[in-house]
Amino acid sequence: MTSTLAIETDSLRKVFGDNVAVKGLTLQVKRGEAFGFLGPNGAGKTTSIKMLLNLISPTSGSASLLGSPLKDRQVRARIGFLPEHFRFHEWLTAAEFLNLHGQLYGMKPAALRTRVPELLEQVGLASFAAKQLRTFSKGMLQRIGLAQALLNNPDLVFLDEPTSGLDPVGRRLVRDIIHELRHKGTTVFINSHLLSEVEVTCDRVAFIQHGEVVKAIELASYATAQTSVVIHAANLSPAAAAGLSQWGQDVRVDGDHVSLVVSDEAVLPALNRYLVDQDVDVFAIIPQRMSLEDIFIQILGTEGSL
Repeated sequence: MTSTLAIETDSLRKVFGDNVAVKGLTLQVKRGEAFGFLGPNGAGKTTSIKMLLNLISPTSGSASLLGSPLKDRQVRARIGFLPEHFRFHEWLTAAEFLNLHGQLYGMKPAALRTRVPELLEQVGLASFAAKQLRTFSKGMLQRIGLAQALLNNPDLVFLDEPTSGLDPVGRRLVRDIIHELRHKGTTVFINSHLLSEVEVTCDRVAFIQHGEVVKAIELASYATAQTSVVIHAANLSPAAAAGLSQWGQDVRVDGDHVSLVVSDEAVLPALNRYLVDQDVDVFAIIPQRMSLEDIFIQILGTEGSL
């Protein structure tokens, strides 16, 4: 029976000397979804990815990819990877670079004759096929790296900072490619500092701290279940502001503006009546959809940074 999970880990741990890089990663990623892997610097994200790709061995714990152990060579041939810090062969042309990696995958020359031009077109580099990589900008190298990660039509692809160095047009291109991959049933695992990009491409995200999953959420349902509300009001006493906590959390007062997070917009009429009863002059109550950045700070706090 084929596993419905593309990635599964149980208490995956990595220790370097006295440094615990990944404390105990327990994670499940379903096949066919775009999954965001988020956390502050030093949270263990890169080390976790290296363990999943069998680039380093775990100290303890277990994991599987596409239903098989990490060291299964046949499964690894069905995985694509775009690293954050890549060092490509700068003396090769774009076409030569992709052909070389295709040969490393064991792809036949006839397949590469079709696949290489197709990928160059997909990442917007068709007119640069004969140009050496040494002449490429950082954004162009990022795109040729993405093409390399997709050469073998992977069932699972790891993208580490896939939009780093890209301009808005390049970021849009990557988003479109990720949407195409999801439509084909490919599982996409994304580690990115650009939360706005993760927000528009991922189905679910996991928040990591100290090498452990703090929370995993479905973005669509969580964002609608959590609404940030901004209230513009005058004569708001400390007691009245404190009373707002019965309708929401994270109440913050800044002059004539109050913000809080509510679980349902249906509470807003009662909240408004409460403020009026407290002799508060209410000028506006503005609900706002929570961004992924808001959710990140709510779950992980402000310690560390992306």
